[in-house]
Amino acid sequence: MLETAALAAGMSWASGLRLYLAVLTAGVLAKLGWLQLPGGLDVLASWWVIGIAGVLAVAEFVADKVPGFDTVWDSIQTFIRIPAGAVLAAAAFGHMDPQWIVGAGLIGGTLAGTAHAAKAGTRALINVSPEPFSNWLASFTEDITAAGGLLLAFFLPVVFFVLLAVFLIVAIWLIPKLWRGMRRLHASLRGPRAPD
Repeated sequence: MLETAALAAGMSWASGLRLYLAVLTAGVLAKLGWLQLPGGLDVLASWWVIGIAGVLAVAEFVADKVPGFDTVWDSIQTFIRIPAGAVLAAAAFGHMDPQWIVGAGLIGGTLAGTAHAAKAGTRALINVSPEPFSNWLASFTEDITAAGGLLLAFFLPVVFFVLLAVFLIVAIWLIPKLWRGMRRLHASLRGPRAPD
């Protein structure tokens, strides 16, 4: 149960950062025999799924390194990452009672949404900087964090859950600040309001 919960939480959380990398990593590790996927996620080890996830992971890797375009990409991915995180978490519990499946889907969507909101908000504010280096540093950090988090979820679930708890505490503190920063940025881009 712990391994299944860690796999579900890791896949959904990583989906909020790098959905296609999460699917590709799980699929390749399962295909190599290094990871036992629950029945609902066996399809990730299909060569078709691995191939499609690989192409999309490369596209996301490149898109995420282009300042400005990464925010457009994140906007589009809002409608993909969060539902995909819910589906992956629910599928991980697909062999259990339906109440577990629904609960896993709800938690998975929440984890994906939290990771996505923290990522997208941070990157939108970083893009205001005229130099590209902070954007690249943030993007590579997200790549490493998503891959490392997945490996911890797959092979060291207790460590993953401790770090996930830390992430959630930081996200609860950070996301309102990002929201206020985005509102201030939006207001400054509109310019001063004309007097009535």
